[in-house]
Amino acid sequence: MKDIINIKEVRNIEKLENEYDLQKASLLERKLRLLIDENPDLKPLRQKLRGLIRDYESKVWSDFENISESQIKELDTAKVIVNLEQQFILKRKEVIRKKLKGFDMTQKDLGMLLGHPKSYMSELINGVSQFTMKDLIIIHRLFGISLKILIPTYLQSETRNKVRESIIKLNKPKLRLRKTELV
Repeated sequence: MKDIINIKEVRNIEKLENEYDLQKASLLERKLRLLIDENPDLKPLRQKLRGLIRDYESKVWSDFENISESQIKELDTAKVIVNLEQQFILKRKEVIRKKLKGFDMTQKDLGMLLGHPKSYMSELINGVSQFTMKDLIIIHRLFGISLKILIPTYLQSETRNKVRESIIKLNKPKLRLRKTELV
């Protein structure tokens, strides 16, 4: 699944390609379930994700007798990566909320500063949509939150794989992703 900056991009996804996509789609679907009360316009996107998940699972996981060890390993790895990404988002959310509370502000107030409606702020804070670099710099400057807490430095699956392939094509043995970049 391509890196989703705005949840509305889900409309353009035709199918899930791998276990990482499945785990990411499952997480987004659960988050959307919680956000639908606040923003009912997200309901069709949740239904689209549910369909993508159902299609992938019926294609890849329906034949229980022929599930391979590599499939299980890919699933386990994807779960770990998505879990680490989620931990990052939860920590960032917690730090931003503490700072807002310290300044006697709400998400709506932050949205006003960043130029976003409240419902979209909820998507950003919960990691359903991604903050822009401009948003993160404003938050950093206003609240003094470290950029390490605001900006994820991990590479998502698709990007990581492209970088690995490029390194191989370049034939530069000294050039490699640091271990921390793999997650």
